[in-house]
Amino acid sequence: QGATDPATGHLAGPDTATQTEQCLKNVRAILQAAGSDLQYVLRCGVFLLDMKEFDQMNGVYARVFGDHRPARTTIQAAGLPGIGLRVEIDCIAYTP
Repeated sequence: QGATDPATGHLAGPDTATQTEQCLKNVRAILQAAGSDLQYVLRCGVFLLDMKEFDQMNGVYARVFGDHRPARTTIQAAGLPGIGLRVEIDCIAYTP
């Protein structure tokens, strides 16, 4: 999921922290629609436009997931789809 706010159709913000927050909101909405939630995530893949922004992403990621720490791979992507997009997140989860 990217950082597009479904209410506006625009990126949630220009920075990695704000975009990470929106990515995880989008992931959560999809999981909840399928009868799951973030606590049932087994693994995430995080794609950053610039690995120097890892700390910005990781701070939000840690706060949103709390004590639940799914396995994660984080890579720097050569490019992401969409002008201004700095982060994308995918996940594998289960339904309880």
